[in-house]
Amino acid sequence: MSKKALITGITGQDGSYLTELLLEKGYEVHGIIRRASSFNTFRIDHLYKNPEILNQKLFLHYGDMTDSSNLNRIIEKVNPVEIYNLAAQSHVQVSFEVPEYTAEVVGVGTLRFLDAIRETGVDTKFYQASTSELYGKVQEIPQTERTPFYPRSPYAAAKLYAFWVVKNYREAYDIFASNGILFNHESERRGKTFVTRKITTAIPKLVLGRLDCLELGNLEAKRDWGYAPEYVEGMWRMLQTENADDYVLATNEAHSIKEFVALSFTYLGLTVRWEGSGVAEVGRINPINIQDMDHLNDSDKDIIQKFVQKRGSDPVVRVNARYFRPTEVDLLLGDPTKAKTELGWEPKTTFKRLVEIMMASDYQKIKMRSQG
Repeated sequence: MSKKALITGITGQDGSYLTELLLEKGYEVHGIIRRASSFNTFRIDHLYKNPEILNQKLFLHYGDMTDSSNLNRIIEKVNPVEIYNLAAQSHVQVSFEVPEYTAEVVGVGTLRFLDAIRETGVDTKFYQASTSELYGKVQEIPQTERTPFYPRSPYAAAKLYAFWVVKNYREAYDIFASNGILFNHESERRGKTFVTRKITTAIPKLVLGRLDCLELGNLEAKRDWGYAPEYVEGMWRMLQTENADDYVLATNEAHSIKEFVALSFTYLGLTVRWEGSGVAEVGRINPINIQDMDHLNDSDKDIIQKFVQKRGSDPVVRVNARYFRPTEVDLLLGDPTKAKTELGWEPKTTFKRLVEIMMASDYQKIKMRSQG
């Protein structure tokens, strides 16, 4: 009989990759989705629309992190051996605008789930998607499982509550519950409102003449960026251990948003020349030898050359103060030593390769739409 896993946030980036991983490992996967007038399942449509998988291995249930009775019913019905709580209002900037909703879903929602496990008595292992945003105004570099937390947003504060309630239920009720403190993990499936996808979708639009300028906030903010499919494997490994614990997943390498922008332009044979400072800083483009870019075909090279000629010295990147957070997080850098030692997990995809994967995907998609 297949193991049963229950995933909240199954339609998100991490949920879709985790679903693929668990199906490959022979699990029967159940996902919780919110009821809406239209489906938001595009990240799992390749699975959801496969009759063989859908009828035998993948099941979706309507539910909500704000409804305790609903969560209880789903847990009793599915009786999963593993639960992965990935559901959240996960956009940090948005959490300043909807702080109460963020707290309900992210913080109290986690409590509801843990209490549902306690009340139903289901013998299961629980994974909580924690976050590097807990460290906020960092107290040491790099950050480990023992680094004190200093959250700097409603989202991070809600995740802090969730982190500690997981530990409390683990100790008070002997529930197998682990926190995965994941540093930024990106992919071609990342939501387009997150800065990485904002960059990798904007630059192709710039080159193809569909956007005038890319506007960003704090260009100097540094993050520890990894590749999402590798991080969901770390989640799974946390629930295969004998005892529940908390783990950092990270690359131990930090890069600024400015570096992410520059490397994204480089993929298309362009370099960025930065001028000014603060809110007056702009980025202008310089061509490099496009002929050396083997991954670009002649049509791509022609498009890029025309873009350079048309834009000249006009700014292609600007700083817009509206994208600054009320309280900034300047540097996040994680040390995954514990995960490597105890779980055998370590990242494999380099920062450069991550940017290339995302740019290749978004450039081809946007070019096809422009030509279609």
